[in-house]
Amino acid sequence: MDICPFCTPDPSRLLLAHTHALAIPDPYPVTPGHTLIIPKRHIPSFFEATREEQLALLNLLAEARQLLQEKHRPDGFNIGINDGTAAGQTVMHLHIHLIPRYTGDMPDPRGGVRWIFPDKAAYWAK
Repeated sequence: MDICPFCTPDPSRLLLAHTHALAIPDPYPVTPGHTLIIPKRHIPSFFEATREEQLALLNLLAEARQLLQEKHRPDGFNIGINDGTAAGQTVMHLHIHLIPRYTGDMPDPRGGVRWIFPDKAAYWAK
């Protein structure tokens, strides 16, 4: 069995933590401040999270956004979940991407959560 990178995160990398969820910097950021919101319980899908866990994740998402607003002052955000291998999920522990966006960071910012930066989307191939 593979070791889950989100089940025992390095405490020095924690940005925020609560009873049911935590926030860490994405180890393969596509923009400065790219953050992951992760439930503490090992579950692969948002739809397997209890309502209490879902609420905790959304509350932490809002807190992380505020932290990033203060630290990086982005012009917008992408928020996304890759839920299942067909959706591109590579770590089978639920995580929400909070991606700060900056005016001019891409000529055309339309796109998906990871594919907004195609050269950085395939982080598993590096």
